[in-house]
Amino acid sequence: MTTLADPVPGGRPGDVERATALSGELAGRGVHGVVLAYVDTAGIGRVKTVPTARLAAAAAWGVGMSPVFDTFLANDSIVTTDVLGSPDGDLRLYPDLDRLVVLAGQPGWAWAPVDRVTQDGERHPGCTRTFLRRIVTGAAERHGLTFKAAIEIEWSVARGDAPGDAFVPATTGPAYGATRQIELGDYTADVLAACAAQGVDVEQVHPEYADGQFEISVGAVDPVAAADRSVLVRQTVRAVAQRHGLRVSFAPAVVGRGVGNGGHVHLSAWRDGANLHAGGERRHGMTADAESFTAGILAHLPALTAVTAPSPASRLRLKPSQWAGVFTAWGRETRETALRVVTGTAGLRDRAANLEIKPVDLAANPYLAIGALIAAGLDGLTASAVLPDETTGDPAHLGEAEAAARGVRRLPDSLERAVEAFLDDEALRTALGPVLADAVVAVRRGELASVAGLDDDQVAAAYRWRY
Repeated sequence: MTTLADPVPGGRPGDVERATALSGELAGRGVHGVVLAYVDTAGIGRVKTVPTARLAAAAAWGVGMSPVFDTFLANDSIVTTDVLGSPDGDLRLYPDLDRLVVLAGQPGWAWAPVDRVTQDGERHPGCTRTFLRRIVTGAAERHGLTFKAAIEIEWSVARGDAPGDAFVPATTGPAYGATRQIELGDYTADVLAACAAQGVDVEQVHPEYADGQFEISVGAVDPVAAADRSVLVRQTVRAVAQRHGLRVSFAPAVVGRGVGNGGHVHLSAWRDGANLHAGGERRHGMTADAESFTAGILAHLPALTAVTAPSPASRLRLKPSQWAGVFTAWGRETRETALRVVTGTAGLRDRAANLEIKPVDLAANPYLAIGALIAAGLDGLTASAVLPDETTGDPAHLGEAEAAARGVRRLPDSLERAVEAFLDDEALRTALGPVLADAVVAVRRGELASVAGLDDDQVAAAYRWRY
């Protein structure tokens, strides 16, 4: 007779016992269900939920989910690769109990990220959380490196009573303005309270540039936890908004023109407890390894945008002179370059120095985006890549000769060109593996086909409430 205590494929030792204890604790706190969350190739958060009493069974045997979602588009259409997109087969979702939290913004619910495992107990090659963990583990084994990462979250807040699917900003205050903070102060205070209750350390939350836009920044943690946090914080921001009668969008662009929503990644490499981006003898305190790591990301940026800015709506945001970072350039605290070297304030640099990658938005799968960025950086480190000259000011204003001398060129200005760059980047595709790489290409091409013939406003509308 099979019992929960029997060995199970995909589970971890002790998880069943932990889940049994947790289910009782959760029930005592009025939690009725657990959200099992992951992100698909299109960047859409997908979930299954189980009653609290079924948490131990989920930990033991997983929860069924079709692998077809690896090739879902944002509009829920399905594309295929040679191994993905069919109605056949099943995967099991195994909750990570270490990351389980009670959702402060959704009374009665808890939340946990999942790893996706085949029915035979093997890690699914399309599981992006597994991919990120593999990249991080490999960096530790081959280079003695660990990482800290954080994803900025920008979102647009709309009135919940707006007609149809229109975007009507819920606040009319100016960018970074006190008026906007006051108008939505009750809402953002509740977001802060919910994050604190969930153990997420928030560094700041403030009104941003675009109409109705806000940004929240959280503390840097290990890369897998950082991606988990990005998913959890967005779940929280959205849930709290709904309780305030508001509607939010994390889409790269909610309207056809203007500044869109970014998802900048902050990333630092560490060895033996020391930050490689501070205290070194290279430019701005970087070590030689930090410079080569940065050079690797810079070299792979055209292909990386197929992963970090993966939606047709992403191109509405990626425009020059809008702080989106659309040129292959880097600079210290230069917000127009794709890579911003953040040195931090004197006295904190050994802890705070990091690299900000700007051509990233929240249509990106956070596990896939961080993993691909680290893989690109490691490629540069392995090759001792040389970081080119620094750019100051707006790269859009460089003359043709100076831009060429600095290696500054425009990132792909269409998703189609980004996919072409991705297909030409063998190192990046190898890092992802054939299943994930093929899914990226198929989904991006599917998204392009889905918006063929649409103008900018129509493209923005197509994705406005998908993210």
